[in-house]
Amino acid sequence: MPLASPPLLSWSDLAREDGSRILRAAAVALELPPFSIAAFRAALSAGGANDFYSNGDYWWPDPAAPDGLPYVRRDGQTNPANFNHHRLAVRRLRDAVAALGAAFAITHKDGYATKAADLLRVFFLDSATCMNPHLRYAQAIPGVCEGRGIGIIDTLHLIEIPVAIEALSASPAFDGGLGAGVRCWFSAYLEWMLSSPNGREEAAEKNNHAVAYWLQVAVFARFARDERILAECRRQFMDVLLPGQLAADGSFPAELRRTKPFGYSIFQLDNFVTLSQVLSRPGDELWDFESPSGRGLRRAVAFLYPFLADKSRWPLPPDVQAWDGWPTRSPALLFAGLAYGEPGYLELWKRLPSKPADEEVQRNLSITQPLLWLDRA
Repeated sequence: MPLASPPLLSWSDLAREDGSRILRAAAVALELPPFSIAAFRAALSAGGANDFYSNGDYWWPDPAAPDGLPYVRRDGQTNPANFNHHRLAVRRLRDAVAALGAAFAITHKDGYATKAADLLRVFFLDSATCMNPHLRYAQAIPGVCEGRGIGIIDTLHLIEIPVAIEALSASPAFDGGLGAGVRCWFSAYLEWMLSSPNGREEAAEKNNHAVAYWLQVAVFARFARDERILAECRRQFMDVLLPGQLAADGSFPAELRRTKPFGYSIFQLDNFVTLSQVLSRPGDELWDFESPSGRGLRRAVAFLYPFLADKSRWPLPPDVQAWDGWPTRSPALLFAGLAYGEPGYLELWKRLPSKPADEEVQRNLSITQPLLWLDRA
């Protein structure tokens, strides 16, 4: 990654900046008993106790039908009665393991690694409690379908598990066999993502879903050490995602057409920038890549930055949900600020809230511990 010399914010600087928040989150994680999705059975699921299940966010019972079926869509309006337990379990695991990984990285205290190992074993490896490595029943719509390709976005939060394990593996308290077992789980899930009809459908989406899909594929392939798949991720970034979704002015038109254009634009930029963070390497950088028409990440960050700094300048109507919760500390500001040597991005990142209270905003943050994503050198 082409950093300024010397870097505007080193790994140690970030550890000091974010250390108190990291240790508070890790303290909460230390008190958690091991848990899994198997503890929450979905009555409407076509799968078993170990199969992930969720409902489409914007689908509601039809008030004109006696049984409410089939559900009808209200774009941008999340149905609070939908089954959400498995999503919350995935996010709770991510929050805990990422915090424990970051806390170990800055303190080298093995207790954090021991706790993370207990949580990972129950969630991914124990036969009675483990989550099966597929999402066939994600974002089901009652009365319409048992699951959809766009449900794969529900595991976006799992991208922090591999980077946390990389940090935790330095502890003698973190069982190497456990790490290998979780790596096998992610390899199996990656294979399902790439080969299943649901996965192929999600990969071909023309909006944020495709970017979130390829971000997962990239992180899981890096964890599985699969250079062939990583090369395909780079091709998708350069030949499909960026030229297909980024406008000449740096905006994301497919996100601006939604009823929550501000939140969706932030979500999309965060994932695009994180994808560059994951895939860039010496001699194969994506930060300064531009399509033949001049579209590139630098322009995308520059487009959204003024509105992150002053939301009142946003030219479109406010989002129908979670408008007051945005913006928060965006990984796009941190990663792009380092990549482009832009102190303004980094200063804004420091000023923004580090722990959003809004549930919808929390759900749309794929990264909670940016320290895990940076090279310590």
